[in-house]
Amino acid sequence: MKPTTIGFIGGGRITRIFLQGFQNKSVEFKSIKVYDHNPDTVEALKNEFPEVERTESPAEAAKAEVVVIAVHPPVVMEILEKIAGTVNEKTYVVSLAPKITIAQITDKLKIANVVRMIPNATSFINRGYNPVTYHEAMLKQEQKFIKKLFSPLGRTFRTEEYKLEGYAIVSGMLPTYFWFQWQELENIAQQTGLSPEESRKAILSTLKRAADLYFKSGLTPTEVMDLIPVKPISDNEEEIKNTLNTKLLGLYNKIKP
Repeated sequence: MKPTTIGFIGGGRITRIFLQGFQNKSVEFKSIKVYDHNPDTVEALKNEFPEVERTESPAEAAKAEVVVIAVHPPVVMEILEKIAGTVNEKTYVVSLAPKITIAQITDKLKIANVVRMIPNATSFINRGYNPVTYHEAMLKQEQKFIKKLFSPLGRTFRTEEYKLEGYAIVSGMLPTYFWFQWQELENIAQQTGLSPEESRKAILSTLKRAADLYFKSGLTPTEVMDLIPVKPISDNEEEIKNTLNTKLLGLYNKIKP
């Protein structure tokens, strides 16, 4: 694919993740422009990715061929107002925010090349699981362009728009439910006498194999869980389940359109 220009509106974590994923795969752009209301945020990006150019306004970043809206939902409509006079029918606008629909975006921008994506942090290592939805008027060749552009980040697959917020809960944010537990298990393992390297290796290897066992063995969840008789935190399972349901379904109801 020929190099293109890309502009990010929002220079935070997800922009860094995308840029790292692209860098890992030696993806080249004609230019990478980034706008953020905090200039220091962009400067931090430039320290890692010297090719980044800081812009003074969202509209300037929106002059790129591909415009990635990488801000939180409450700010999206304001950003759309600011770039509406800049984007045109040849611009690709990719929104990474939940809640704000394609219909809302196109109503402001009056263009058809609009995409919504729920990215995953694992795009940082090119192992992303990134569902996308395209505007119904986008041509097949335009959809292929977007898929090919973001494919270096990991798996990019099409889904119905109404499912995007569900993917945000069970994929986009999923690692945060477990990372702190893995960290604590590393600490516990080292208290039992394992070295840091042995701790990480044991946890990583077991997690991978446990996931395969749960999802690929053909056993029911009950049958899988019955394979290990000792369950040290079984007394807390209902509390953990209640926390998951309360927090995650509560959040889902806040972010769904």
